[in-house]
Amino acid sequence: MLKNLITFLQKTLSADKGLVMVVLAVVVGAATGLAAVFFIHLIASIQIFVFSAAQNFLPFLGAWSFVLVPVLGALIVGPIIAFWASEAKGHGVPEVMQALVLRGGRIRPRVALAKIAASAICIGTGGSAGREGPIIQVGSALGSSIGQFLGLNSERIKNLVACGAAAGIAATFNAPIAGVAFASEVLLSELQVGMFGNVVIAAVSASIVSQIFLGSRPAFEVPSYTMHSPWEILLYVLLGLLAAIVGIMFIRMLNSFENIFDNWDFPPALKPAVGALLLGLLGYVYLRVSGFLDYSAEEFRLGMPLIENIPHVFGSGFTFIEKVLQGKVSFLLLAALIVLKPLATSFTLGSGNSGGVFAPSLFTGAMLGGAFGYVVQYFFPEISGETGAYALVGMAAVFAAAARAPFTSMLIVFEMSNDYHLILPLMAAGMVASTVAHWLHPDSIYTMKLTKKGIKLEQGRDLDVMQGVRVEEVMYKNPVTVHQDQSVAELFAAFQENNFNGFPVMADHGKIFGMVTLHDLEKTLEEIGDTRIIDLKIKDVARPVMLTVFPDEPVWSAIRKMTPNDLPRLPVVSREDERLLVGQISRSDILRAYEIGLMRKQQTPKVSEQMSLRAVKDMEFIDIKISSGSPCLNKCVAEIKLPHGVNLISIERADGTVYIPHGGTRILNGDQITLLTRVRLIAEVRKTFEG
Repeated sequence: MLKNLITFLQKTLSADKGLVMVVLAVVVGAATGLAAVFFIHLIASIQIFVFSAAQNFLPFLGAWSFVLVPVLGALIVGPIIAFWASEAKGHGVPEVMQALVLRGGRIRPRVALAKIAASAICIGTGGSAGREGPIIQVGSALGSSIGQFLGLNSERIKNLVACGAAAGIAATFNAPIAGVAFASEVLLSELQVGMFGNVVIAAVSASIVSQIFLGSRPAFEVPSYTMHSPWEILLYVLLGLLAAIVGIMFIRMLNSFENIFDNWDFPPALKPAVGALLLGLLGYVYLRVSGFLDYSAEEFRLGMPLIENIPHVFGSGFTFIEKVLQGKVSFLLLAALIVLKPLATSFTLGSGNSGGVFAPSLFTGAMLGGAFGYVVQYFFPEISGETGAYALVGMAAVFAAAARAPFTSMLIVFEMSNDYHLILPLMAAGMVASTVAHWLHPDSIYTMKLTKKGIKLEQGRDLDVMQGVRVEEVMYKNPVTVHQDQSVAELFAAFQENNFNGFPVMADHGKIFGMVTLHDLEKTLEEIGDTRIIDLKIKDVARPVMLTVFPDEPVWSAIRKMTPNDLPRLPVVSREDERLLVGQISRSDILRAYEIGLMRKQQTPKVSEQMSLRAVKDMEFIDIKISSGSPCLNKCVAEIKLPHGVNLISIERADGTVYIPHGGTRILNGDQITLLTRVRLIAEVRKTFEG
């Protein structure tokens, strides 16, 4: 019965019907919403159990229970991550981004279970982390698993992953619009209209499920704040600048602790316990500091909905954020937590524990904004508003700086507070914080982890696919050149003979003078008017070289120079002599570099897959040589009907060039094709290609 249902769904899906994807989006959204409800209740239950048990059964520990409980929780979480699903380590979003870019959105199903278990235990036992990151990863894993189970192609799986991520934000914060923004702004640089519609549907579905079980109230109940003066917008811009600095501090602090723990020769399963010990000691000292600052111990503890007396540096901190937004927290406490909360989160996630960075970013931003509000009230009482208003904007600004997602930050704070009146300050501070932070520190809190793995993302594309390809590997080593003293008439002839749009212009002794393009020539002819063309030299038309690239640089360096200046080609010069031309790289060369880099990235996973799949008796890699009598000769890959359970891995041309095939790749005589197939289908596959 199940087999027949799967076969029917696969046939239906192959027809590319949008209605089926809409149904799947609803399923992913609803399932993620249910997972979020379960996850939130699980965290609360764990909090009640462990902290109540510590107080009731171990009362002699006193405040030392805040050290013991996180360590015990981490001792459970560590083995789950180390031995079952390493993707559950940390805040999860970078792993989703990596799967989208490099694996076509494919995520192991076990990640969802591991992430829920590990994160619930971590946060429930006091870990300084958010619940949104885990739910994003869980929703993404659910979407990916459904897509893989139904045998969907990579584009549809990626769409379902984005649906799951948006649903995770929508269900956790009751913020469906922000969920859609997060999926499009952070995970995917662009969404097609159909894909975007599915993401919206998933977010709405998840939000409805969440509201049924958790209620429809916004995450925070705050007063309705307004701007007191048009000049106050300048104060919010200044807050955006400060938020950029704090966001970068958070990124670097977390990255530093990740590096320390990653480089530490210590059992991975026990590293989270060490981080939890540091967190517990911070919480213990934090409570003791209250006496020195003339505060009561209660002011230094976070009243959770179901359990009291948790230090502010523990957990997600939403209850305390609400107090800050209502203007009920003192300046010194706010100022201290600007540093202490990121430090606590770095102890938790840097050591390999599981949780999100969304909530800690919002928490830190609220502390910064609240403290900033006190300062501007003191110096500019005539134009400044309430401290809670600055705390609200600070939340958006710090998250925008850390995640480089100003649109998401603006919408999520708007939806969490249900207050539209501060939309202008939210927009101004968020954009300033994101722009300045990107200028000072290119990597966000999500891409930093990927950059350390050698994966560079820019606008949703993996630049690192070409970082492993050097310019000298794809450049044209003997480009057609012209001499600066040649006439423009000879340049005309060169354009006509070679059908190129530009040439390097040489001076004497093999030195490069500049570049000349057909556009440069046309522009010059328009400017000179009646001047005789025969009197012009190429050096009068050419542009002196401003941008060059070295042969040992990665190709993505050439992209960064060519794209902003709309240059179709760049001269390649010697590193020993920057005027000595050794080649030229063009846009077509960059496309070839992308194929080479993509193939190299697939080599290591392919080898590991071969080693693991060879041990599985049902799967095998086979190589087939295409001859002149092949039924598939000169056909595109999309035209070849492969049985379910067969994947076309690569095509090696007769000249040795290896391609990762796509639907439009044509099968040529002499090609050697590598396929991954089930053993029982080998004969059928060989018949398909060999006849």
